[in-house]
Amino acid sequence: MTAVTSSSALEYAAYELTNYDLTAIQSATRVSQALGPRDVLVRMKTASLNYRDLLVCTGRYRKISLPRVPLSDGVGEVIEVGQAVTKVKVGMRVSPNFMTGWTGGTITPEVIQTDLGAGIDGVLRQYAVFDERSLVKIPDYLSDEEAATLPCAALTAWNGLIEEGNLKAGETVLVMGSGGVSIFAMQFALMSGAEVIATSSSDEKLKRLKKMGAAHVINYKSNPDWDKEVVKFTRGRGVDHVIEVGGSGTLEKSAVSVKVGGHISLIGVLANPNAQSNHAVHLLMKAVKLQGIFVGSVEMYERMNAALTVHKTKPVIDKVFDAHDVVEALRYMQSGAHFGKVVLKI
Repeated sequence: MTAVTSSSALEYAAYELTNYDLTAIQSATRVSQALGPRDVLVRMKTASLNYRDLLVCTGRYRKISLPRVPLSDGVGEVIEVGQAVTKVKVGMRVSPNFMTGWTGGTITPEVIQTDLGAGIDGVLRQYAVFDERSLVKIPDYLSDEEAATLPCAALTAWNGLIEEGNLKAGETVLVMGSGGVSIFAMQFALMSGAEVIATSSSDEKLKRLKKMGAAHVINYKSNPDWDKEVVKFTRGRGVDHVIEVGGSGTLEKSAVSVKVGGHISLIGVLANPNAQSNHAVHLLMKAVKLQGIFVGSVEMYERMNAALTVHKTKPVIDKVFDAHDVVEALRYMQSGAHFGKVVLKI
């Protein structure tokens, strides 16, 4: 990858990714362009990492055009606006939506191609230009580092549980691990008056999840039949919602864990696939709603921010790196040692 500059602006862009080599990330410069009527020039200040960024930066995501500036999640300050801009003002702290073309309504193939850091250049740069419709004002109570965690992980969890899942107070939610999506899902579930069951392979992380409010925690490494433990804890009923981040490697156990007529938000692909998986039978026989969740729209983002502001919910940040140390930050995330989000200061 390579860094690009608008005037003196630092960006990082993928140029040639071979053998899944993160050292292909480099820096470069780019000449600034004049703003269109609805364009907004943003000085990027912070960014955060998602597992998807690791896939992009090692050439394991979908086929993308190179060079490409990576990362989807970031916060910056508006420093210039086009003559027809009305949504934002100079000095406002904003964040671009993960898919800049998805302002509202249902997702489309065209919208998917506007995903930052893959379909179009991402946020790991000093200056970026966005259409005003793709920008969201960040909550005043959050720092730049905290707000940079919202566009992908938080909005994905919000969409899965609130927008698509229609989560209700008194229901039970199963979350997997202690990554960004899972922790945000726990926070949104607790905000909504729901009960949370959390899994992890680390007893230390389970203690932290318990302290955050999880009603029941399970070490899936020492208890490989953790799905049976979930069913037992719910007195044989199963959970109402599953935030599924493992993909085919854990989907069968999610299908066992969920109640009849329950909801599984299929979000990630972190676990190893199991060719002997029997999940289709469980999903069919239990009339489960399996919903693929691919982040969310600008309208969803704004609704989520309104809810966060009411509850003054704080994102969980594990570690903050300098943007120049992006390779180190990606490797740290890849290690799985983090609890919550990994953030970069630009």
